[in-house]
Amino acid sequence: MSELKLEFVGKQVKDMYGTLMGTVIGILTDTDGSIESVSVDCGDSGLKPLPYEQLLVQGNYVIFIPRWRLDAQKLFRQKNLTLKRIKALQQLVEEDDSMKDDAEIVYSKYEKKLKDLEDKEKSIKQKLIERITELDKLTKDIKSILFDSKLQYKSHEITEETYLQVTQYTKELMDHINLEREEISNIKIRLEEQNLENTLPPPTLPQKNEIEKKKSDELLTENTMDNNTNLDKNVDSVNPESSTTTQTIENISYSVNPESSTTTQTIENNQDTNLDTNKEIEQYKESSTPSNSNTKPNKEKSYYSSDNENETNWLDQVINS
Repeated sequence: MSELKLEFVGKQVKDMYGTLMGTVIGILTDTDGSIESVSVDCGDSGLKPLPYEQLLVQGNYVIFIPRWRLDAQKLFRQKNLTLKRIKALQQLVEEDDSMKDDAEIVYSKYEKKLKDLEDKEKSIKQKLIERITELDKLTKDIKSILFDSKLQYKSHEITEETYLQVTQYTKELMDHINLEREEISNIKIRLEEQNLENTLPPPTLPQKNEIEKKKSDELLTENTMDNNTNLDKNVDSVNPESSTTTQTIENISYSVNPESSTTTQTIENNQDTNLDTNKEIEQYKESSTPSNSNTKPNKEKSYYSSDNENETNWLDQVINS
């Protein structure tokens, strides 16, 4: 037996709205090994066989899908396709009368298919009515249980903890019932709205004039692109003159710059000459000072010393102190 079959055994079964149904205890197979049904232990209700195609394994649980839900989903898909085909046939006949004879043959086939689907739809609607009746009876039973537990609590027959547990369980069951009611209501609405009038029309086939217009638009677009390319080439042919003008301006600037650089060099040479002159004056004063006077030369030397030397000496004194 495959792992797919074995994974059902021992798992709890819930319906698609969360209500616990029982536990899987075994699987019934056909002569070719295919699964026929899954046996579920439902407590006092005994063993209940569930069709394999209505079961889905999700994690630690097996989800049971009601038959009416599967039938409704299948009906929606088939009826939607049939209505689209009929709508397309009607549009083809409107666009081209010569196809009317061929379309009538195909139309009769889809018309018969639509009638069969409408019969299935009536059967599904009847199942929905029966299920609503079952839910109404189940709701009354749950409300009766909740009311009786409240009465027992008020008469001090059960504890508050027991009463709260009953309230919690009944609330969960009511939530599941309300979910199923809501889905049944939505399915009824979808069945009523699924008709030929609400079916979207198929896309319209392009006519000959539209095809020729599209080709002319594409040709116009290509011509526009070629004109833009030629315009870019003309702009490129004009750009060299602007670059020549820019080069001329740079040359003019360069012709002016040498004079300014020469002037700057002359100023620097004059400054060097002044420095040499100051050095000669210092040397002359030193040579003219008597050799036996030691204090005066030091004062004169410090007087003519540069500002950089004074700043350096001052920093040395601050650091040493």
